[in-house]
Amino acid sequence: MTASMNRLLRLLLPAAVIALAGCATPRPAADADALTFVVVRHAEKATDDPEDPRLSAAGLQRAQRLARLLADAPVVAVYATEFRRTRETGQPTANAHQLPVAAYFSRGPASESAARWRRDHDRGTVLIVGHSNTVPDLVTALSGQAATPMPETEYDRVTRIRFDAAGRAHVEISRY
Repeated sequence: MTASMNRLLRLLLPAAVIALAGCATPRPAADADALTFVVVRHAEKATDDPEDPRLSAAGLQRAQRLARLLADAPVVAVYATEFRRTRETGQPTANAHQLPVAAYFSRGPASESAARWRRDHDRGTVLIVGHSNTVPDLVTALSGQAATPMPETEYDRVTRIRFDAAGRAHVEISRY
């Protein structure tokens, strides 16, 4: 091979690699065939009712942030406890995906709720809104992995539990 052909190949090879990379099929942002549970605590609550408060202004904003966070996810269900603050946290996400907010009993065993959700859902993203004293148990029951306790002052933890093709749970914690 001549020196001029070598130079030409050195110039064309990177361009060809870049051009072929542009033809690759991009991976979708959220895999609709996978099963992912997103477990959060309700957003900041108001002081309007000691038994069943609504969300505060900051809580309503956080609920909107959650809906934006899950906007591109293939959300198939939204669950919240019987309390207003959990329903109001999940409602913007439910509205965005044209879903109802389904109720679950906050004082029921986490293992029973987790078993029902695992039975009822085999793909998509399922949002679950709980309380500081229930979220860690729900995460543990869904994933089989110990969860960190949640202090009463923490509102921004998002736990994603994604199940791979073999049924193994992968847990990711982030903030919103």
